[in-house]
Amino acid sequence: MAAAGGGGPSVGTGEGGGGDGYRTVYLFDRREKESELGDRALQVTERSDFAAFRASVCQTLGISPEEKFVITTTSRKEITCDNFDETVKDGVTLYLLQSVNQLLLTATKERIDFLPHYDTLVKSGMYEYYASEGQNPLPFALAELIDNSLSATSRNTGVRRIQIKLHFDETQGKPAVAVIDNGRGMTSKQLNNWAVYRLSKFTRQGDFESDHSGYVRPLPVPRSLNSDISYFGVGGKQAVFFVGQSARMISKPADSQDVHELVLSKEDFEKKEKNKEAIYSGYIRNRKPSDSVHITNDDERFLQHLISEEKEKDSFTAVVITGVQPEHIQYLKNYFLLWTRQLAHIYHYYIHGPKGNEKRTSKEVGPFNNIDIEISMFEKGKTPKIINLREIQDDMQTLYINTAADSFEFKAHVEGDGVVEGIIRYHPFLYDRETYPDDPCFPSKLKDEDDDDDCFIFEKAARGKRPIFECFWNGRLIPYTSVEDFDWCTPPKKRGLAPIECYNRISGALFTNDKFQVSTNKLTFMDLELKLKDKNTLFTRILNGQEQRMKIDREFALWLKDCHEKYDKQIKFTLFKGIITRPDLPSKKQGPWATYSAIEWDGKIYKAGQLVKTIKTLPLFYGSIVKFFLYGDHDGEVYATGGEVQIAMEPQALYDEIKTVPIAKLDRTVAEKAVKKYVEDEMARLPDRLSVTWPEGDELLPNEIRPAGTPIGALRIEILNKKGEAMQKLPGTSHGGSKKLLVELKVILHSPSGSKEIISHISQHGGKWPYWFKKMENIQKLGNYTLKLQVVLNESNADTYAGRPLPSKAIKFSVKEGKPEKFSFGLLDPPFRVGVPFNIPLEFQDEFGHTSQLSTDIQPVFEASGLSLHYEEITNGPNCVIRGVTAKGPVNSCQGKNFNLKVILPGLKEDSQILKIRLLPGPPHRLKVKPDSEILVIENGTAFPFQVEVLDESDNITAQPKLIVHCKFSGAPNLPLYVVDCSSSGTSILSGPAIQVQNIKKDQTLKAKIEIPSCKDVAPVEKTIKLLPSSHVARLQIFSVEGQKAIQIKHQDEVNWIAGDIMHNLIFQMYDEGEREIHITSALAEKIKVNWTPEINKEHLLQGLLPDVQVPTSVKDMRYCQVSFQDDHVSLESAFTVRPLPDEPKHLKCELKGGKTVQMGQELQGEIVIIVTDQYGNQIQAFSPSSLSALGIAGIGLDSSHLKTTFQENTQSISVRGIKFIPGPPGNKDLCFTWREFSDFIRVQLISGPPAKLLLVDWPELKESIPVINGRELQNPLIVQLCDQWDNPALVPQVKISLIKANNLKLTPSNQQHKTDERGRANLGVFSVYAPRGEHIMQVKAIYNKNTIEGPIIKLMILPDPEKPIRLNVKYDKDASFLAGGIFTDFMITVISEDDSIIKNINPARISMKMWKLSNSGNRPPANAETFSCNKIKDNDKEDGCFYFRDKAIPNKVGTYCIQFGFMMDKANILNSEQIIVDVLPNQPVKLVPEIQPATPAVSNVRSVASRTLVKDLYLRITDDYNNHTGIDLVGTVMATIKGSNEEDDTPLFIGKVRTLEFPFVKGSSEITSLVLAENSPGRDSTEYFIVFEPRLPGLSRTLESYILPFMFYNDVKKQQQMAALTKEKDQLSKSIIMYRSLFDASKQLLDEMKCQVEEAKLKEAQLRNELKTHNIDIPTTQQMPHIEALLKRKISEQEELKKKPRRSCTLPNYTKGSGDVLGKIAHLAQIEDDRAAMVISWHLASDMDCVVTLTTDAARRIYDETQGRQQVLPLDSIYKKTLPDWKRPLPHYRNGKSYFKPIGDPVFARDLLTFPDNVEHCETVFGMLLGDTIILDNLDAANHYRKEVVKITHCPTLLTRDGDRIRSNGKFGGLQNKAPPMDKLRGMVFGAPVPKQCLILGEQIDLLQQYRTAVCRLGSVNKDLNGQLEYLHTPDMKKKKQELDEQEKNLKLIEQKLGMTPTRKCNDSLRHPMTDCPIPPKRMRREATRQNRIITKTDV
Repeated sequence: MAAAGGGGPSVGTGEGGGGDGYRTVYLFDRREKESELGDRALQVTERSDFAAFRASVCQTLGISPEEKFVITTTSRKEITCDNFDETVKDGVTLYLLQSVNQLLLTATKERIDFLPHYDTLVKSGMYEYYASEGQNPLPFALAELIDNSLSATSRNTGVRRIQIKLHFDETQGKPAVAVIDNGRGMTSKQLNNWAVYRLSKFTRQGDFESDHSGYVRPLPVPRSLNSDISYFGVGGKQAVFFVGQSARMISKPADSQDVHELVLSKEDFEKKEKNKEAIYSGYIRNRKPSDSVHITNDDERFLQHLISEEKEKDSFTAVVITGVQPEHIQYLKNYFLLWTRQLAHIYHYYIHGPKGNEKRTSKEVGPFNNIDIEISMFEKGKTPKIINLREIQDDMQTLYINTAADSFEFKAHVEGDGVVEGIIRYHPFLYDRETYPDDPCFPSKLKDEDDDDDCFIFEKAARGKRPIFECFWNGRLIPYTSVEDFDWCTPPKKRGLAPIECYNRISGALFTNDKFQVSTNKLTFMDLELKLKDKNTLFTRILNGQEQRMKIDREFALWLKDCHEKYDKQIKFTLFKGIITRPDLPSKKQGPWATYSAIEWDGKIYKAGQLVKTIKTLPLFYGSIVKFFLYGDHDGEVYATGGEVQIAMEPQALYDEIKTVPIAKLDRTVAEKAVKKYVEDEMARLPDRLSVTWPEGDELLPNEIRPAGTPIGALRIEILNKKGEAMQKLPGTSHGGSKKLLVELKVILHSPSGSKEIISHISQHGGKWPYWFKKMENIQKLGNYTLKLQVVLNESNADTYAGRPLPSKAIKFSVKEGKPEKFSFGLLDPPFRVGVPFNIPLEFQDEFGHTSQLSTDIQPVFEASGLSLHYEEITNGPNCVIRGVTAKGPVNSCQGKNFNLKVILPGLKEDSQILKIRLLPGPPHRLKVKPDSEILVIENGTAFPFQVEVLDESDNITAQPKLIVHCKFSGAPNLPLYVVDCSSSGTSILSGPAIQVQNIKKDQTLKAKIEIPSCKDVAPVEKTIKLLPSSHVARLQIFSVEGQKAIQIKHQDEVNWIAGDIMHNLIFQMYDEGEREIHITSALAEKIKVNWTPEINKEHLLQGLLPDVQVPTSVKDMRYCQVSFQDDHVSLESAFTVRPLPDEPKHLKCELKGGKTVQMGQELQGEIVIIVTDQYGNQIQAFSPSSLSALGIAGIGLDSSHLKTTFQENTQSISVRGIKFIPGPPGNKDLCFTWREFSDFIRVQLISGPPAKLLLVDWPELKESIPVINGRELQNPLIVQLCDQWDNPALVPQVKISLIKANNLKLTPSNQQHKTDERGRANLGVFSVYAPRGEHIMQVKAIYNKNTIEGPIIKLMILPDPEKPIRLNVKYDKDASFLAGGIFTDFMITVISEDDSIIKNINPARISMKMWKLSNSGNRPPANAETFSCNKIKDNDKEDGCFYFRDKAIPNKVGTYCIQFGFMMDKANILNSEQIIVDVLPNQPVKLVPEIQPATPAVSNVRSVASRTLVKDLYLRITDDYNNHTGIDLVGTVMATIKGSNEEDDTPLFIGKVRTLEFPFVKGSSEITSLVLAENSPGRDSTEYFIVFEPRLPGLSRTLESYILPFMFYNDVKKQQQMAALTKEKDQLSKSIIMYRSLFDASKQLLDEMKCQVEEAKLKEAQLRNELKTHNIDIPTTQQMPHIEALLKRKISEQEELKKKPRRSCTLPNYTKGSGDVLGKIAHLAQIEDDRAAMVISWHLASDMDCVVTLTTDAARRIYDETQGRQQVLPLDSIYKKTLPDWKRPLPHYRNGKSYFKPIGDPVFARDLLTFPDNVEHCETVFGMLLGDTIILDNLDAANHYRKEVVKITHCPTLLTRDGDRIRSNGKFGGLQNKAPPMDKLRGMVFGAPVPKQCLILGEQIDLLQQYRTAVCRLGSVNKDLNGQLEYLHTPDMKKKKQELDEQEKNLKLIEQKLGMTPTRKCNDSLRHPMTDCPIPPKRMRREATRQNRIITKTDV
C-alpha cells in the first residue's frame, strides 16, 4: 500500500491511478479547523481489508493508531469492516472526522466523473428536445426543472414549495434563473449521478448509485398524480443549457450536515477541451449550510442572499442558471403572464388536485393542494412580480372546468398494464354564443366583420379544428400530443340522439400512467394514440367512482343528449309566419328561410315592432323589428342557435331602409327607452308642432263656449320643429328633393250622426307672408266643433310622411244658444183638477230657433172664461216652470170640461200663447147621504140601503181611485159592515148583509156611521136605526117518546143504548125569535137534514118525526147524531151521541201477548189473556176471582206443572203464564182454553232449545281414528252443527267456532275465523294435516253467551307419507384417501321418505352432485360449483331407488373440498344431503421444479461477481403431475451440475473450480442462495449450457425428473449484457407463444365438439319430426317456433277443455296409503268408460268396493289393527293365482278359434271394460279374482239366449246386462237381489270414468311438441354457438393473433440463433415432454379452459 501526494484530480488508469490491483482513494482530514485544506491521495491494494486501510491512513496523515476518528464517505456513511470492499472504490473521496455528524469546518472538493451513459448513443434516434410546434419552448424547459422538484418533494408530508426566481436586477449581478425546492435533496453521489447524461432512474447496473436509488413504482393514484415525472436523466441538463450557459446545483439532503454544490458551465467545458483535460470530470464542493465564502464574483452577488437562507432549511435543492440567453430574458419579461399561464396549464392537476380548479370554498391543505409553485421576477427599480400558479384562473384547464356544465368520466385499459383515465366536459351553447373557451394557441373565431351587415353568417363550430383531448402523463401535460377523438365520441354519419353541433361542444383530458412512452423532453407521447385506438383497448365508464362495463358509445350518446337537453340554451323562435326565399342572398343560400314574428332569447322576448339597437355594426342601427329569419325548412316553434333579424331603420322619416343582421348582433343590454330617446332626437329635425296667433282679435280659445253667430278672427300660422325653428319645407335628402309644406284649415261639426266638415281652406307660405286664414262669421249651428290645422305635403296633400303624421293642431269649441226671443209650452202633466195646483213648463228660443233660457224675472198673466186662476211662482234657468197654478169653478160632470187658458209673458218679442186644457172635478170634500131623516126603522134579519154622493169643494160630484164608502153599525155584537165603491161615478147605493142580532125579544136601537176611510178630510155622516125582532125560525129541539112520555134530548147529550139495537120514536119542534112555535111546512121540511141516514121520509117530517137510529155493535164505536135546519136567515143544529152497551155473554176470547215462539225446555215469554165477549165481541165483565177454578187448559205435550192463572181485576180478564212443553220435535202446538160452555184455541211455535252441543255433519264414526297421510287432505270437509241438549239443530247464527289442537298438529288453512250461518252451521273446510306419526286429537269448540260449548273429540291417525322425501342417504368408503387428479370412490345415494323407506321410480336426472373448494365465505355452494350427474345402473347394483356416482375425477389442485348431493323435488325446492368435506392430498412425487421460474441467465467469466452469478435465491421443490407441492417428509440432497449440449471438457465451472455442487433438501424444498461461476471459468463464448438440478432422495424408490436451467456463457462483459437483454426477450417470447398455442388448441377442440353437438341435435330433430308426422302434425320449415307455440297453445287449450268436462267419479273416501304396500280401495283401482256398464259392474261388486287391497298380509293386518277390525282388507300375497282367469282367453262361445253360435247383445268379458290408472299387474290379479269370467251383454233376452247356447258346450259364467240384470252362474235371475238400482242409489260407490281417449292422444301430442320445441331450440342454439365460434376464429383479431404467433416463433428462432441456442427445443421445459399420457379433459373442462384462454389472450398476450 502506497500513498500518493494530494493535488489535482488523477486522470487515467495507468501510472499513478488505480491501476491493476490498486485503488486510489482521496482523503480530506476535517477533524479540526486547522487541518490542511487539500486532499491526500492514498493507494489501496486490491486484497487489503479495513484494518490495513486504517493503518495506511494513520501512516499517511501522521495520526496515532490509538487516536479515535471515523472515516466516512461524502454522504457521511462510516467505513467499517463489513462495507469496506463495497464502499472503498477506485477514485472515491473520503473524510476523516471526529464523529459521523460533525460539521465540515472547511469546504471540500469531491472528484466526480459524469461520463455520459451509453444510452446517449443508443437512444439518440429520438428527435431533439425542443422541436417545438410554433410555440416558444422556454416554458417547457422550465417545466423540466419543476418536474425534478416535484419528484424531489414527493415524500414531503407538509407543503411542497417550489420557487422560480428570475434575477434581472443588474445591481445584484448578471441575469439568472433559480429553481429552488424543499425536497429531499441529493447526496454527493446522487449529485454526481444527476450530472451523468442519460442516467435514468431505472438504470442501476454496475457501479452507479442512482439519484432515485431504491426506486419503487408508486401505487396507482387518481389521475396518476404520483410526482413520478423526473425520469430519463436528460431533461434537467438539456433545460439548463437551453436557458443559459452555466448551472450551479446546490443541494442538502435531509438528516445531513453538508451542503453539496456542483457547477457545470459551457465555459468550463470549453476550457477543459482547450487544455485537453477530461471534460466529464470535476469537483463537488461539500460545505456547511450558509457558507458563501466561495462566492467572490460580483456577477453572482444574488447567490449570497440565496445561500444565507439555507440555515432555515432541513433539505433543499437549488438549480441556479446564469448566462441566460438575451432572447430568453426578453421573453420572460415581456410575456410573464403568458408563460406563467402555460406552466399553470402543465401542472394544473398537481396544483389543484384530481378534480382540477373547481370553484371550491375550502382551501385546506391536503394531498393534492399542498404544492406551491411560486414564480417571482426581480427587476431594477420595479416592484417584484410574484405569482403563485395556484392563483392563475385563466389557464386552459381552469377555463375548461369552469365553463363546463357536466362531465363524462371513463377509463381505457390497453394491452399490458396501461391505464388511461379520461374525462369529457360539455360546454353548452348559451343563447347567442358557444361557451367553449378559446385557446390562444388555437384561435377558433374569425375577426368580426362589423361592416359586412348583409352577409349571411354561418355558425362556427364551438371547438373549431382543435382536437378533443389534451394528454397528461403521470398528471403532467405533454403539450405537443393531443388526441383528436375516439370512434365512440365522433359525430355519427346519421342523425344520432343529439344534434351534430353538440359533438363540437366537448373538451377532454386523458391521464395516463407511466406505461406509455413519452419523448425524453416530455413534449410528445410516442405511442399513446396508437394504443388507445387499438381494437383490444377496453373502454369503461366511471360512475360515482365505480367502473361500469357497458357500451361506451351508447352511454356517451345518451349523456350528450342529456347535456343538450339540460344545458344548451338556444333562441326560441315563435309565431311562425311561413317559408320564403330571399333573392337578395347568394343563390346557394336563398332558401328555404322560415320567418317568425317573435323570439325568446335569454329570458327576454323580442317581437315584431319592438325598438332595438345593434352592436358590432358600422354604423350602429336603430330601428324596429320587422321579422326574424331562420335558415331551413322549419314549421312552428323551434329552438336554434342562430338566425337573422330584419330591422326597419328609425326614424323612418330620415332612414327609409330595411336592414338584415344576425340576431347575435342585437344589443341585449340597451333599454328600449334609450332607443326611443335616440329616435326622438332624430325626429327633432322633422316638423313637430304649429304656432297659431290671432292678429285681428276674436281669438278662439280651446274648449270655449260661444253664442251662436259669434265670428272667429283671422289666423296666422307657423310650422316649428322640436327646436322651435320655423320651417316651410321638409328637411333631409332621403326623399330626393325638398317638399313644400302647406297648412290646411278645417272646421268640423260633431253630431251624433257623424262628423261633418263645414269649412275647408288650404294656405301656402309665400316666402314673405306667413300661413294666413281670414275671419269666419257663419258658425250658427249649436254643437261641438273642432278647428283643425294640419300640415300637408305640397304635391300629394298627404298628412303623413314616412309613416308618421305631420304636425297638426286641433282647437275644440262649442256653440251655444243666444238670449230668448219667444216661448212655447212644454209637456204638461194632466189631468187638471179643480182646486189642485199644476205646473206649466215653458220653452224659450233665441233668434235662430235654438232653445234658450230665461235669465230675467217675468210676472205671467192668466186669462180663462168661467174660472178663477192664480199661481205660486215662476222659476228661471234651463227648466223654466210656472208653479202652483190653481183653477176653481163648475165643471158639470165627472168627465170634466174644456177651457182655453191664455198665458202672457211681458217683455218678449212674441209674448202670449193659448193653452187648451180639460178641467176635471177636484178631490172629495164632503159626503151627501139620502134618506135625509135621522131615525130609520127595520126588522131584525133585513138589510138597509143608503144613497151616497161624494162632492168636491165646488160641489161637483167627484170620483177618484179607491174611493170606498163604509157604513159601520154599533149597538149590538156581530153587526155587518156595509161597503160601496164610488171610484168610477162618485155616487152609489150603500147596502150589505142583513142586520142580525141574536136573542132579540123586543125593539133595539142601533147607530150607523157613514165615512170614507181613505179621505180623512171628509167629515162622516151618522144615522139612528130602530131594530124589530124577526119572525123566522130561531130554535130547534129533539125529543125521545117512550110511551106517553116525551124526554128532551139536549144538544150534545149522551144516550146509552144496547149495542146493535134501533132507537125509535124521535121527534123535533122549531121556534122563532119571540119563542113562538112555528108550524112545519113543506118549505121548512125541505131545509131539515139528519146525518145518520141519507133518505128522510117527508111525511114523517111534516108530522115532526125523525128517522130511526141504528146503534153500533161495538161498545167502542159511539154514534154522533145531528139534526140541522138552514135557510136564508139562520142555520140551526141539535146533536146527541149514542153510546152502545154490551149485550149478553156469547164467546170466550184468548189473546197471546208477547212472542208466539217458545224454546224447548223454556216457558213462553209472554202471557195469554182470556176475556168473555157478547155476540159482537164486546168484552163482558163476567169473570170474578172464583172463575179461575172453572177455567180449563189443554194441549199436546203441555207441561201443566208450571201453569199460573190470575184474575186481572182492572181489565176483568184472566192471565195465563208458565206455558211450557215436554221436550220433543219442534213445530206448531195448539192450546185449548174452556170456561163454562165457552172455549177458544191458540197456536204457539215450539223451537229448539239454546245451543248446548256441537255435532259433526257427514263425519265418519268418532270412536275410530281417521287414518290420514302426513301432508295430505282429510277426506271430508269439517262441518259442525249447533244443537240443543236434545240434539235438535239450534238455528243460531254468528257463533264463533274454534278448533283446539296440540301445537305439533298443524292444519292448513290455519288461523281462519269461522262463525255459524243462519242454520247454526259452520263449514271449516277441508284441512291438510301435518303432524308426527301416531294418533292425534282435535276438538271443535263454540262460544255462546260467554259459555264454551265443547264438540266431539276427533281422532286422527297420522301415517307417514311414503312418497315424501325428507333426506338423502349417502354411502361411500369413508376410509379412502383422495389424491389430486385421481378418481373418487363410488357414492351410493338413496332418497328416504317419511316412513324411512327408499323412494323408488325417481328420474336419475333429478339427482346431482356438486363439488367446490371450501372458502372462508361460508359453506353455501358457489355459483360456479362443479356439477356431476349420476352414472347408469349396472347389472350387479342394488334394488331400484339407488343412484351411483362412479369414477368422478378428483380435482388436480390440493385443498379442502366440499361435496353435496341434491335431489330436485320440484322447480323451486332442492333437498340437499349433508355436506361431505374431503381433503385432496398431493399425488406421487414426479419432478423437481422451481417455485418461481428464473429468467435464462447470461453470464461471463469476468471479475465482477454480478456478471458471473447464475442464480440467486432459487427455491426448488418436488411436485406431482399437477404441480402440487409434495414430498414434505422427504430428506436428501440436490446435485447441481453444469452440462453442455455436447459432452466436452470445457464446460464452465462453479466458484471453487468445481463442476458439481450439493445442496440440502429438507421439508420438501431446497434453497440455493446463489450459484456463481468461477472467475476466468473455462467455457466456449456465446454457447448455451445447462445446469441440471438432480434430486437424490434415499427415501424414495422412484427416480424423479430433474430440473434443467439453460444459460448463455460469454467471455465479453458487453456482449454478456447485450445477450442478457436478448435472453430476457426470448423468455417473454416463449411465454407468449405457449399462451397463443394453448388458445388455438383449445379453440380447435371446442370447434370439433360443437360440430358433433350440431349433428346430434339435427338427428334428434329429424326423429321427433317423423314421430309428429305419424300423429298427422306437419311442421313447416320456416317460422317454426311461432307455429309450434301456436299448436301447443291450441292443443293444451283443447286438453284443458276436455279435462274440465264433468266425468263420473267415485265419491267413496279412499283409504290413505300409509306405505307403498297399500294399493287402496277396490272402487278406486279401476275406471270404466261406459256409464251403463259402470253402473252394473259397480253394483255387482258392491260388497267389495270398500275393501282395501294390500300387497302383503302384514300391511293388511296393520290396517285391520288400526281400524279395530272394521275395515275389510285383501292381501294379494294370499291369493292362489293358478285359478285366476287368463285375460287373453276368448269368450266361451268360441271353440277352437271359431264361433259356436252367433250371439246377440254384444257380449264381452266384464274385466275387459276396466282400465287401470296404476299398478296394472296387481289390479289384473284383484279383478281377475273378483270378476272371474263374468260376461256383460245388452239386455236380459240377449243374456238368456247366450246362456242357453253356451251351456250346450261348456260351463256358463255369471252374466250381467247393461240394463242392470244379473244371471248367476247357476242360472238364477230375477228378484231385487239380481236387479241393479239406479246410479244415484249406489251412494257414490261406483267406478269413475277414465280421462277421454282424445285427452290422452292430446297429451302424447303435447309431449311430442314440447320435445320437438326443445330440440329445435337446442339445434338453433348449437348452430349459433358453432357459427359464433367459426366467426370468432376468422375475426381479424384471431387472424392477427395467428400472424403474431408466426412472427413470434420466427423472432424466437432468430433470437435463439443469435444466442447460439439450438432451436430444436420448444419454448420451455414443459414443452419438452410429449403430452401422450395426458388424458383428454372432459368437455366442460375443455370449454372452461378455452374460455380462460380467450380471457388470457386479451389481457396478457
